[in-house]
Amino acid sequence: MKRQDNRSFPIFSRILPAAILALLLAFCASCSENSPEQTKAPVPVQISIMVPLHQTKPPADSLMRRLEELTGTRLDVQWIPEEIYTDKMLNAIETGTLRQVTFVNQADYGLVKNAIRSDMFWNIGPYLDSYPNLRKLSKSTLDETAVDGNYYGIYNERPASRQGVFIRKDWLERLGLAVPGTIDELYRVMKAFTYDDPDGDGKQDTYGLTDRNDLVYGAFKTLSSYFGTPNNWLLSGDRLIPEFATGEYMDTMNFMKKLYDESLINRDFPVTSKQVQRYSMITGKAGVYIGSMPDAVRMREEMKKVNPAADLVLVNRIKGPKGYGVWSIPEYSGLFLFSRKSVKTEEELKTILGFFNRTLDPDVSNLMKYGVEGRHYILKDGKAVVPPDMFRLMNEEVLPMLSLMAQNLSNPNLLPLSTEQQDPFMQTVNRLVADNGNILIRDPAEKLFSPTYDARWTELNSIISNATYNYILGKIDAAGFRQELEIWKQKGGSQVIRELEEAYRTRTAASAK
Repeated sequence: MKRQDNRSFPIFSRILPAAILALLLAFCASCSENSPEQTKAPVPVQISIMVPLHQTKPPADSLMRRLEELTGTRLDVQWIPEEIYTDKMLNAIETGTLRQVTFVNQADYGLVKNAIRSDMFWNIGPYLDSYPNLRKLSKSTLDETAVDGNYYGIYNERPASRQGVFIRKDWLERLGLAVPGTIDELYRVMKAFTYDDPDGDGKQDTYGLTDRNDLVYGAFKTLSSYFGTPNNWLLSGDRLIPEFATGEYMDTMNFMKKLYDESLINRDFPVTSKQVQRYSMITGKAGVYIGSMPDAVRMREEMKKVNPAADLVLVNRIKGPKGYGVWSIPEYSGLFLFSRKSVKTEEELKTILGFFNRTLDPDVSNLMKYGVEGRHYILKDGKAVVPPDMFRLMNEEVLPMLSLMAQNLSNPNLLPLSTEQQDPFMQTVNRLVADNGNILIRDPAEKLFSPTYDARWTELNSIISNATYNYILGKIDAAGFRQELEIWKQKGGSQVIRELEEAYRTRTAASAK
């Protein structure tokens, strides 16, 4: 009986268990493939970036991780302190050690144009229309950045001028001084802050103005605006005259020389870093600082940690011989450039451009500008509200992230900032920055091209920079300064003038048609 049963089902007895096993294995494999827990996440894109750090610390780690999550990236960001950024950036170009993405400040753009022309960076113009956000970048701003008609960078924006004067408000009050509104009044405040014991400690241990080794973003160029100096170039008919060949530039040097001779300014200012300059103000060694007004917000907080009674007042209008004026820059603060050596393929470039396109979407751009809702701001009626109790955290954790932002002002996906509950000091900053737009001194050669200037910018600029410092320090006189101006002309300055004037005439003729 048993033998008959075994003979009756010889095939099924061997095949059925194998078939069932195969079905079970196939089912389990299907379950494994379709299980969310087993699904492999996309590999994050690795992007290396070099940017300046304008604050004391980089953004909060939690914000950077969130940025990576939203953009599907792993960001290797090299944060370089602002005061040494130019040197580090130029060294990376010279040594061929550029990261995939390098931010170049607008003031340094002339220094890298030869590198651009030597094909060190990708021309990204042909790719921009492939991205929904990048194709909306302002053509007029891109044109300001163009080299030989090509676009090489994604721009970061800034107002045309944020320059102003920070003054110790508590020192003014202690000495019974009014907020200065003219150059002469500003001088008298600096003198009183040096010699009249503004901190009340019975010692002569303070000075009026703290400055640094920067004739552009330090005190000099802003003071020069107050004297009515043209912004880089004076346009007279169809002739262009460099700013340092004008009487107003000489007036500014004389003013700075007076401050130096009377010890109303730190005597080591030609070699002082921005960090040391800020420290002098924060610790109560100096009472006047000239620079970008939004920086005053952070400075004021740091001052109050040292001395709770310390306070600042901001002034953006100082009247000079020609009334009010302040120098302006093109309305981009710098560019993200893409190294051909580090970004080896077109596909790799497209992926990195995709990251920047993604940062312009609402969720990412608002994270980078305002931080995390509920921690750094609250959302009310479609606007970002930053109450005073969140203001410090936003300043400390979020503000440094602006160095990574493209189109950080005009991006339509950004939430508008509400003034409701906004810190009153920040409201003052915003109001004065906006008012600067009414008194701008524009550069008439802003969009003109001189190949000689681009090729010899470093040498030509150092001639005038050294001569300016040497005049202020009393190492040369007016005749010596004029001699340096002649050297500047011989070294290529005259050719720069001819090229810019020809470019101006060509542009004028074209616009007249």
